[in-house]
Amino acid sequence: MAVRSSIRVTNVLALQGGGAHGAFTWGVLDRLLQDGLEFSAVSGVSSGAMMAAMAVQGFVHNGRQGARDALRKLWQRVADAHIFGNVSTSLDWMWGWDKGMALGNEMAWAGITNALRMFSPGQLNPFGQNPLGPLLADLLDVEAICDARAPRLFVAATDVEAGVARVFENHEISVEVLLASACIPMMFPAVNIGGRFYWDGGYSCNPALKPLLSPRPERLVLIRAQPRRRQGVPDTTADIVHRLHEIAFQAPLDAELAALPRQIELLDIGADATLGQHSLTSKMNTEKAFLDELFMAGRDAALTAMAA
Repeated sequence: MAVRSSIRVTNVLALQGGGAHGAFTWGVLDRLLQDGLEFSAVSGVSSGAMMAAMAVQGFVHNGRQGARDALRKLWQRVADAHIFGNVSTSLDWMWGWDKGMALGNEMAWAGITNALRMFSPGQLNPFGQNPLGPLLADLLDVEAICDARAPRLFVAATDVEAGVARVFENHEISVEVLLASACIPMMFPAVNIGGRFYWDGGYSCNPALKPLLSPRPERLVLIRAQPRRRQGVPDTTADIVHRLHEIAFQAPLDAELAALPRQIELLDIGADATLGQHSLTSKMNTEKAFLDELFMAGRDAALTAMAA
């Protein structure tokens, strides 16, 4: 495999964040890689950042198939751990839930959302535990990501005090950086990296496009993990808050897309048809059946986009 500096800059990838909805992105990537997609750089936030890291290290290990394998392993581990199911344990005393209660349940997640509005992260999660931490520590291969053969990787998090995006590159990637990029401030404490504190990268960029544009690529492949449009007006506090977040998370990306040079082809793979039909709280549903459904929908969306 050629060293990074000699890779032809043809495709670069931009991966939105969206919690469990990132399984849609997984499906898109799986199909594109299967069909021969090569990429020289990838930018991501939140779940998109985790997939970006897995794709890069997998590519170093075994090219496109290695990237597919690494992505599948990530989502299998998320499903096996029912990763956000652990959130319920700190709230059981409040709602009297059985430990086996599935968090895909609408009433359960409405209760969690209301609890997050009433109590601070320190009260709900006094030890600052993020269930993604051990999983990422087991999967992340920093040595591969820093390999000279690795595609360029950009992971963004939001600097809490400065209110701007901080973009981390290959040599800076760590478990802490990935957790910072996915740090939901209502659930987890801000992540301290080098004395600066960070929240989810979606608040400041979703994802960062500028680092992907030098040197100039031929095509930018943007994979969305959030619907831009939804039918109907939310009427509960939980749904209103979630929809506001969806809208707010689109704004930084729209600003960067407006400045995209015309010479760069944009392949924009949207998620409206798939994710717009699911509840606003479903982004926290890590049940295997739901993730598999989104994965297959992503593969179909990739096929449709490439045939257009």
